[in-house]
Amino acid sequence: KKQWTWGNGDFGQAWDRNLTDEDGPYIELMCGVFTDNQPDFSWLQPYEEKSFKQYFMPYRDLGVVKNATKEAMLNAEEENGKCRLKIYTTGEYPQSSVTLENAGVRVFNEDVDFTPEMSFNKLIDVDINLRDCYIAVRDNGGRVLVDWQPEEDSVKLAPDAAKAAQSPHEIHSPEQLYLSGLHLEQYRHATYHPVDYYLEALKREPSDVRNNNAMGLWLMRRGRFAKAEPYFRRAVETLTERNPNPYDGEALYNLGFCLRMLGKPEEAYAAFFKSAWNGAWQDSGFFQAAQLDSVLGRREKALELIDRSLWRNHLNQKGRHLKIVLLRKRDKCGEALHLIEESLAMDRFNFGVLYEQYLLTENACILKSMKALMRNNVHNYIEYALDYAMAGFYEEALDFIGIYLRNNKEAYPMAWYFKGYFLSLDGRPDEALSAFQSASAMVPDYCFPNKLEELLALQQAVTVNPTDSKAYCYTGNFWYAAGQYEEAQNCWEQAVKLDDKYPTVHRNLALVYYNKQNDSQSARLALEKAFERNTSDARVLMELDQLYKKLGVSPDERLALLEMYPDEVNHRDDLYLEKVTLYNLRGEEEKALDLIMRRMFHPWEGGEGKVTGQYVYSHIEMADKAIVNGVFDVAVRHLEAAQHYPHNLGEGKLYGAQENDIHYRLGCAYAGLGETAKAEAAWQKAALGLFVPKAAMYYNDRQPDKIFYQGLALKKLGRKDEADSWFNKIVQFGEKQLFVPFKMDYFAVSLPDLLIFEEDLQKRHEQHCHYMMALGYLGLGNTSKAQKAFSEVLNKDRYHVGAIIHQKMVKNLENNKEI
Repeated sequence: KKQWTWGNGDFGQAWDRNLTDEDGPYIELMCGVFTDNQPDFSWLQPYEEKSFKQYFMPYRDLGVVKNATKEAMLNAEEENGKCRLKIYTTGEYPQSSVTLENAGVRVFNEDVDFTPEMSFNKLIDVDINLRDCYIAVRDNGGRVLVDWQPEEDSVKLAPDAAKAAQSPHEIHSPEQLYLSGLHLEQYRHATYHPVDYYLEALKREPSDVRNNNAMGLWLMRRGRFAKAEPYFRRAVETLTERNPNPYDGEALYNLGFCLRMLGKPEEAYAAFFKSAWNGAWQDSGFFQAAQLDSVLGRREKALELIDRSLWRNHLNQKGRHLKIVLLRKRDKCGEALHLIEESLAMDRFNFGVLYEQYLLTENACILKSMKALMRNNVHNYIEYALDYAMAGFYEEALDFIGIYLRNNKEAYPMAWYFKGYFLSLDGRPDEALSAFQSASAMVPDYCFPNKLEELLALQQAVTVNPTDSKAYCYTGNFWYAAGQYEEAQNCWEQAVKLDDKYPTVHRNLALVYYNKQNDSQSARLALEKAFERNTSDARVLMELDQLYKKLGVSPDERLALLEMYPDEVNHRDDLYLEKVTLYNLRGEEEKALDLIMRRMFHPWEGGEGKVTGQYVYSHIEMADKAIVNGVFDVAVRHLEAAQHYPHNLGEGKLYGAQENDIHYRLGCAYAGLGETAKAEAAWQKAALGLFVPKAAMYYNDRQPDKIFYQGLALKKLGRKDEADSWFNKIVQFGEKQLFVPFKMDYFAVSLPDLLIFEEDLQKRHEQHCHYMMALGYLGLGNTSKAQKAFSEVLNKDRYHVGAIIHQKMVKNLENNKEI
């Protein structure tokens, strides 16, 4: 039994489950066991060679942490009637005590000098029952860092299951529309769009405060300041209709920030000040107003307002930094140093305050220490340089970002763009142009801006330096990530006009052409250009191959391309697997299987079931050929191998994996060998499962071809009428669902493909329906209808593996052979 407890400040839980060979390794929610500062998974070693299954299911709520901090972790395991105790702390705790009580009697006590570099791991040599134990870790002052004891057994009410959100038109109240949209935003739902809910609410009640504010926020966070402004103004208009000083200042604060981004400081200032009538927004409103006062040269007023902000939120480190700068500018060095000392006691990693300490003391050791803490992380430099610039301290902003840029020949491009932006704001256009030109010359790899201020910097860059193709490219990246696809396309097309040689911008255009413009030919041309300009880019080769697959390029053409670039293909599991798949589709299953067995695969998002699928496909196809040639013992070997996944596939078999097709073929192979009992047993196994046709869009959905093989197995067992009944049900289901609009499952987290290029899920649904109908007709022996339905599928997707496999059976039936 493994029992885990995690002290997290609020609660902790422990679960137990018996490990058995049948289960394979059982991976629990691991809070962490550390040995020499490394995770210790030694308890898994007895199981690591066995078939891999994952469980994430609390078997029994075993215990609760009564007192816990974020300073320690405790793990207790029952080991041969004794207790294996493991403890890790996140800080130094000399002379701490570890105690264990069993049935109220202290049976173990030890003082330990805990540090993050070590872990406590000891088998307590006393017979115990963890159900009667209490374990505690205390520091040398007696304060409990973490403790644990079992809960009393009790029946607990299970929480209600999560409910799918209704469609916007099904929700009656604007408030519920707002709450639904807010939930979708907070949980970043993959398929439902919060904007649909906000706009539906505003269609019914155009003046609704919360939905206008939410819609404005959604746009503002994506850089669409001009479009966001009217929503905020409408919310403010409603709020102030009867009360000029509204109870809620959020919309006013958001309007102020939006106006500030639009370069309207005085209007923004008024909105920030008005938002501060609401206590919840006083610290933020006064902080922004103080920054604007500082920008506009009203330093005395800025100091007054930052004090008001800090009275409301004493812990605001940005506010503390701003006040320190303002004090230094007014030569109040003693007050500034006192505030620095107080602030660093709260947060030793406030790099802006550390820099102010260096400026006030001119102590080079402080600067050196600060640089060490920042780890040369460019985003740290950008963040604090922006704090200076947003308050109008451009010299300090330039000096701060200059620490990173100095003697850095491979600087992150956005650091140079910010330098140019700060110089522009400081009224130094010639120097700004030089900085923007340096930014454009930097290596563009991994430059992906995501801050609103980065958008402003890039827009200023193309104003000052209109020939900067990289600035257009990076701006396009921002727009695409923000869901502003038309703006992204315009920026990338401008980047191509200015510089046709940069491959990534062509690749990006391919995505927007295919996914947003439904222009597959432009996408193909753009992606081919991207790969031509850098044929060593394995990812672009993978994407190009995927696009060819979508466009129905022949297997021979695709395989020829992949074989031209063996190093790039071998670099990626997904690309390597496409090569394997193409060999399988060409009927070269032995070569495909050999390629699979040579490689150690690793799981990847969108690749679930792909490697194992091709492994099974290879064995089944070779088994079919063996059955046709009467070599039944070879067929049995392949079909048995198909049921066991080798370690190198990188993926275990799902619990309850559907293998009706394998067992049906095993029955046929055993029948060929004259082993009637084994054949019947295999068919009985193949006939098991629910005869419930359903849409199968996701990785673990029950596939219709499994039901098809259940029907074939029933026929072999002499239950033809029952089999025909289910084949008819498959046909009827496909015919009915063909005219039902597809709707994405609210709780779906992934589709069985890596979606580089978006797919029309309605068309995919219709293909699935035709495929089901084809299988039903095939089972009923209606070859003409089966052939027509398979052709319907393959005309739209020539790589539909199920249709390819089962279309061969149509020919067998037409030649009076068994299927």
